[in-house]
Amino acid sequence: MKIQPDPLDSVLSRYGRDPHSLVQILREVQNLKGWLPRELLGVIADELHLTLAHVEGVAGFYRFFHTQPVGSYRVLFSDNITDRMRGSEALLQDLCHRLHVTPHQMRADGRVSVSTTSCTGLCEQGPAALINHQQVVTRLTPERIEQLAALIEQQVPPAQWPAEWSRVDDSVRLADVKLGAQPAPGQGLAAALARGPLAMLDDIKHSRLRGRGGAGYATGTKWQLCRNATGDTHYVVCNADEGEPGTFKDRVLLSSYADTVLEGMTIAAYVVGARRGLMYLRGEYSYLLGHLQAVLQRRRQQGLLGTSILGQPGFDFDVEIHVGAGAYVCGEESALIESLEGKRGTPRIRPPFPVESGYLGQPTTVNNVETFCAVTHIAVHGAAWWAGIGTAQSTGTKIHSVSGDCERPGLYEYPFGTRIGRILEDCGARDTQAVQVGGPSGVCLSASEFGRRIGFEDVPTAGAFMVFDRSRDMFEVARNFAHFFAHESCGFCTPCRVGTELVVRRLDKLNRGHGSSDDVQVLFELDKLMHGTTHCGLGAAACNPLRDTIAKFRPAYERHLTSLHFVPGFDLDEEVSQARLATGRDDVHAHLENLP
Repeated sequence: MKIQPDPLDSVLSRYGRDPHSLVQILREVQNLKGWLPRELLGVIADELHLTLAHVEGVAGFYRFFHTQPVGSYRVLFSDNITDRMRGSEALLQDLCHRLHVTPHQMRADGRVSVSTTSCTGLCEQGPAALINHQQVVTRLTPERIEQLAALIEQQVPPAQWPAEWSRVDDSVRLADVKLGAQPAPGQGLAAALARGPLAMLDDIKHSRLRGRGGAGYATGTKWQLCRNATGDTHYVVCNADEGEPGTFKDRVLLSSYADTVLEGMTIAAYVVGARRGLMYLRGEYSYLLGHLQAVLQRRRQQGLLGTSILGQPGFDFDVEIHVGAGAYVCGEESALIESLEGKRGTPRIRPPFPVESGYLGQPTTVNNVETFCAVTHIAVHGAAWWAGIGTAQSTGTKIHSVSGDCERPGLYEYPFGTRIGRILEDCGARDTQAVQVGGPSGVCLSASEFGRRIGFEDVPTAGAFMVFDRSRDMFEVARNFAHFFAHESCGFCTPCRVGTELVVRRLDKLNRGHGSSDDVQVLFELDKLMHGTTHCGLGAAACNPLRDTIAKFRPAYERHLTSLHFVPGFDLDEEVSQARLATGRDDVHAHLENLP
């Protein structure tokens, strides 16, 4: 009789019982078992020589891990504002009614549970849902919900559902450099090898390439610091944790331009002297894992990864993929590294910065998917070519994920310096009231600002571009974003953990019609407190949508108040802008203390 191998032992053995692989081990074990009971966590802790408290803490941190039973069919509706605008709330209620299940609870027979999750990166083809954290369903309609409910009741495996339901389009509407014709695999690497590592580093510096993840740090400077840092091993990490609501550009780059992204990682390794790369793929994109692994294997066979790349002795580099488990905060590079190390995704105190002490305490450069894509093009075409695109402070192009109230949602790539109004014209937006640029942590622009331009010197962005016409309630937009931040707070620091919840409570109170001007004043005070005291940028940015919408769309709040009295002539948005110009970002809070 053939003895079947123990599935848990197989998973542990595949990861070499490495405690730094805890997140990956938990993800794969849950895929096998359905959830993570305490007894199982205890076995994993013993096998990895970790404490049960540590393993339970990690399992309890990520929203895609379940320490209590969930349905065999776990349906998670994307709860981004653009999904709501397309009717996701009514579709969720319809599915729950058909399945006789209460939202956010497991049905008594254990077959199904229906809940919500943050943005799934499918904004232009929503409403969307995740099934068992591994399969997506796009373009949900009442008809599709009816069929989906029937398939669940018939216990048809999700893999046997209609393939059309899981179709994910690239939705490229306007292509420029990064979305246009791509270099042949190896072309960028060959150009980098011909230059040599120092000359390639100089090209990245002279191109003035800045990170495309939102912060805009100079890529060449980051690589120089990592290259010069002392350490036994250097690492290159690709941040593919595209969690900012409204953003889906990295999804497309990973789907159809993976060679260019991986080539950029390999060029970075050549420059900084790294032998190992890690791609942190957000849990919502786990359906891309098989595709990415196939691209990696093909590149190894082509001599573009592995040992002696392109015949260059000593140029050894390979890439592993780690899949996240649902935590927006892991988009912050130090939290991402903590997760890679098998821990809770809590941002680190900096300094030291990752370039000095990153993954496993070694020098690590962390760059965004779009940044690595740009690197390959710079290697092929040169620094002067890239620097000649865009503006002096913001060189090159930027991909925008356009969704919301427009005729043609999708990806649009423009040189930096492009007007907001041009993007609205191209995507077919009509009667536009507002645009949220850069996601909830970005900036909300009113119609009077559509002449402003995309760029680090004017309107910086991580890539999201959500359009709202005049039929939308901007108060409700801000409230949705507030719920997002409260849900995604890692809970490490009190100002963020408590502050985001207090913001939600006040906005929910206003939504019920029980609010007054006192509540608005409290929201202002919470904004000041959180902006200056939180452990990382999540809490600092959590009130950005609130501040912008109160200042620019005041009537939307007045409709929810019983007695609102604003200070005459007081424009908070203008005051903040002037304060930043006058004092610099770090001193804004002192300036705000003197406001009426």
